[in-house]
Amino acid sequence: MARFPGRKKGAASGGAAPQPQFGVLRPTEEKRRKLSFRERTDALGDALSPRQLRKRTEALQRRIGLTRYGQAAIVAAVVLWVAAYLVAGTAMYLFAYGVIMLLVMAYFLARPKLKLEGERVGLFPRTMEGDRLAVTVKLTAKKRASTFILEDRVPERLGSPARVHITKLSAGTSTEHHYGLRCTRRGVYNVGPMVAIAGDPLGLTQREMVIADQFELLVHPRIELVSDRPLTRQFEDPPIRPPVSKPWPSGLEFYGMREYVPGDDLRRIVWRASARVGKLMVRVAEQGITDRITIMLDTDRGSHSKDGDGLSESFEMGVRAAASLGVRHLREGYQVTVETNGGPLTRTLQGATRQMIIMDSMARLEMSRQPMSAMIMRILANGARDAHTVLITPRLGEHEAAQLKLLLDAGVSMLVVALLWDEDDDTARRAAALGCQVAGVRPGDDLASALAHEIGAGMGAR
Repeated sequence: MARFPGRKKGAASGGAAPQPQFGVLRPTEEKRRKLSFRERTDALGDALSPRQLRKRTEALQRRIGLTRYGQAAIVAAVVLWVAAYLVAGTAMYLFAYGVIMLLVMAYFLARPKLKLEGERVGLFPRTMEGDRLAVTVKLTAKKRASTFILEDRVPERLGSPARVHITKLSAGTSTEHHYGLRCTRRGVYNVGPMVAIAGDPLGLTQREMVIADQFELLVHPRIELVSDRPLTRQFEDPPIRPPVSKPWPSGLEFYGMREYVPGDDLRRIVWRASARVGKLMVRVAEQGITDRITIMLDTDRGSHSKDGDGLSESFEMGVRAAASLGVRHLREGYQVTVETNGGPLTRTLQGATRQMIIMDSMARLEMSRQPMSAMIMRILANGARDAHTVLITPRLGEHEAAQLKLLLDAGVSMLVVALLWDEDDDTARRAAALGCQVAGVRPGDDLASALAHEIGAGMGAR
């Protein structure tokens, strides 16, 4: 017999628990079904976008091996055959069959018989958003080859396909071709494959031979030197370290200087200031309330801006903010965990050597239809109060604000980064009313400047 977790026999309600009726959805099942329908609608919309339709059309043309002239010839053959059927014209039948035979002969004549080797120089597995790559394609012929096109396929968001017409290449000789890539948008891209395309003399058909396989290129989001100091909680005035916090033995943030006293670490002496004032001065730093950082990134597709072709500027800004904060805290020695609506993006990481894991995960991250409330409830159920939490979201509704209030009441240090793409949205005001530290960021704003100033919770500029 199945047992329900957390329910005991003889509960206060008296008697057995009511059994669910057949055909009636529970709230969680109903929500899950709605989400799956929205996800299918998003997938259909993405599949019918102009860019995807264009890619499918090009892939079909490569698969059947017909050029535009070849497709026009097939249409002409069909029209001639239909006309011959209607008017009983024998000559038209001969013309239609002749066009078909011509296409068949051209298809076999276009079969490439090339022995080539190709390699790329200048591509790296990882790069940063905004970088430019200078790629060199080197082609070596094992056997004499002539009259073909060398093409290295490039995703549209990185640039145009690299195509070069080669008239003759002797055996054992090599040739090089140079082209550039502009990494304008973070993501995962497949460069290639590199192919040699040969066609028939009439240009009706073409066949291709793969020379080099695809190359996976990870474009990391652009990061900035941002500021986020987890020093105080909402209820700390004056700041008193709660028993659940785990402050560092020595502070991380510069606070000031004082005169040296016996027993101070000699490495903390500021010699330039000591020479100026004529006595030994030591550096004093502040301690944070915790060494754990949780970054919560809202990935709900319905909350972010829609800028066409599956892109969202607000989501890209949120990814850059999460990546910048994660890298900043890893470099300072904090334990960092990144959460999304669908689940944890990374395991708990610590140390500057782990920042590549966050950057790779951010490059692969996509929007979903999971609600932000699922992420908040998962953090709330975890019960951990000794982590500084950063919530990055474009929309904070009443339901999510009520859940966030439960985290604040538990004593969690909270910074809300509001992605302000909708002027009518009151996310920043609602988060400030809860007592959160709030930073507003608009798409295109300087991230470091936006996070350096906070509003809400009685906090001024840092």
